Amino acid sequence: MLQAKSFLTPGSTRKSRFLDQIQFRGTTEYDYGYDENAAPCNEGNSFRRFKSLFLPILYCLVFVFCLLGNSLVLWVLLTRKRLTTMTDICLLNLAASDLLFVVPLPFQAHYASDQWVFGNAMCKIMAGIYYTGFYSSIFFITLMSIDRYIAIVHAVYATRIRTASCGIIISLILWLVAGLASVPNIMFNQQLEIEQSVQCVSTYPPGDNTWKVTSQFAANILGLLIPLSILICCYAQILKNLQKCKNRNKIKAIKMIFIIVIVFFLFWTPFNIVLFLDSLQSLHIINDCKASYQIALALQLTETISFIHCCLNPVIYAFAGVTFKGPPLFPYFIIFCHFRNVFFE
Repeated sequence: MLQAKSFLTPGSTRKSRFLDQIQFRGTTEYDYGYDENAAPCNEGNSFRRFKSLFLPILYCLVFVFCLLGNSLVLWVLLTRKRLTTMTDICLLNLAASDLLFVVPLPFQAHYASDQWVFGNAMCKIMAGIYYTGFYSSIFFITLMSIDRYIAIVHAVYATRIRTASCGIIISLILWLVAGLASVPNIMFNQQLEIEQSVQCVSTYPPGDNTWKVTSQFAANILGLLIPLSILICCYAQILKNLQKCKNRNKIKAIKMIFIIVIVFFLFWTPFNIVLFLDSLQSLHIINDCKASYQIALALQLTETISFIHCCLNPVIYAFAGVTFKGPPLFPYFIIFCHFRNVFFE
């Protein structure tokens, strides 16, 4: 069975060159797991070239843009805006989550072009950082949707619950849940020498795919199904409420709602679908080398696409709709807007 180097995608294979694909992933589930009993497949020169040349460039670009965008959000929120509302706390934690999410990317870029040279401890630490950032980022996007729903649909009740102190308490709980959700990935991830190449892979009990499949299904549920369901429910109610008012600001809010849901769906659904197919492969429902190759390649491509979402979060949530008091950081960057509209108040 083919695999792909990444924290988010688990898999299994024999001591074959395809374990070389196992690498930090960046969005939902972890490296492919190592299984002595799986049948080997030839990964092919085109896949190796894709990994060693294309992926490091993409990872570095995503890291740089995400670092710049989310660092600016943190700087503005911490130095130029008082954190007095639930929205402020959510934005702060979302930016921190996205930064945490891409911390492993420089390591992953090197790993994609060579082998794992950072040791077993870093193999586990990077997995923990990656998954904690992944889950917390999704959780805070979901929390912001709930916050918007309460603010617009239950405006009277919102004044009592949408406070900074409440936001801090909920944020601590979400960070705890994200950390706990990443524990299995930390436990199973380790450094191995495979065919004279050092790899950072997730290793599962021989002949048992239960942990791998469970972790992938958990990523599908916690990373897409539950958040997307909440987003759709919250924003459907918000739209019904806003349709009663033809205020120009509320029309802007409706447009922002569609942007949030569509962007989330476009960037996360492809990866989760392929991850689900990989789970079917682990259960031997899909079981041939051609399918393994296609799934391994699709996992790498869709995961890389999903990484881009953390670069867009500052634009969607912070810059495009939230007022930062004081002069803009970069007048030529439309990202820092002066106006405040109903949707983000």
